[in-house]
Amino acid sequence: MKLPFATVALWMMLAPFAAAQQGEMPVLSVTGEGQVAVAPDMAVISLGVVHVDETAGAAMAQVSEDATALINALLERGVAVRDIQTAQLSVGPVWSAYDSNERTITGFEARNTVRVRVRDLDGLGEILDEVLAVGANTFNGLSFELQDSSTVEAEARAAAVRDAMQKAAELSGAADLTLGPVLSLSEGVEGPRPEMFAAAARSADVPIAAGELLVTARVSMQFALEP
Repeated sequence: MKLPFATVALWMMLAPFAAAQQGEMPVLSVTGEGQVAVAPDMAVISLGVVHVDETAGAAMAQVSEDATALINALLERGVAVRDIQTAQLSVGPVWSAYDSNERTITGFEARNTVRVRVRDLDGLGEILDEVLAVGANTFNGLSFELQDSSTVEAEARAAAVRDAMQKAAELSGAADLTLGPVLSLSEGVEGPRPEMFAAAARSADVPIAAGELLVTARVSMQFALEP
């Protein structure tokens, strides 16, 4: 037999109250956050060479020569082969300005961009100075990272759990209830991100401020509550 819709709706509204009457244990849900600031131990830079010439072959030949000098300079400075990766290699036409009635090809532009991991931050400024000297003429950015963030992430998780448990103890105490066992626990970690704090420059060549990275962990916990 099907129950009328109004009867079903009323039953759904009263179900939680019925469970409470039957002695169902109340639950406390809290969130916690933990943060750990740490100095980075690796830099990632994106830089390269670009050249314009009358033909595509001439432009690419010049870029290849400059890129070879760039990579050799990085290797001589102690950057490992595994830490140098080609990120972009392209060649294309350069068109005349839009103010003419008919646009024409005025030359060709070739570009070679590499992504480089620098694990020795003390030599970062000197490396940048060196690659600029050998022909690097495009610089697309620099970021600081951790070679291994697992230890710092574990510290942030532990801090987040402590924060959640402290909140749970305060809330249950304020409600004059006893905090019971943990019923559920879930977490999320936000990877290292730059903290707005500037450290001293690493080199007298190209001044670099490595600053700090902030690793954040958040947890959600549910506790049983006892009278």
